Amino acid sequence: MLEYLLAFLIVAGGVFTFIGSLGLARLRDFYTRLHGPTKATTLGVGCILIASAAYFSRLQGEPSLHEVLVTLFLFITAPVSAHLLAKAALHLELPSLTPRPGERDAPQE
Repeated sequence: MLEYLLAFLIVAGGVFTFIGSLGLARLRDFYTRLHGPTKATTLGVGCILIASAAYFSRLQGEPSLHEVLVTLFLFITAPVSAHLLAKAALHLELPSLTPRPGERDAPQE
């Protein structure tokens, strides 16, 4: 039963990571590209780390805390770094596909 759960977590993690990477490569402006790595890729890596923690906890007979700590650190730092990147982009007035409040038209690409 554990093998099925681990296989599901690894496949789901791979799918989420692929979708996040594809979003980073395919989306057109900085603000929309920011969602790929911070949302889907974080969830994908989290699934893989949870599967790793479950596998090594079962193999060693004691809880594997390294992967759990990395997962917690990832889930805490990814949104914070994305927020800071978005604030820096707003400060630098990077162009966006959607108009900001007070603007008439979005820049055309």
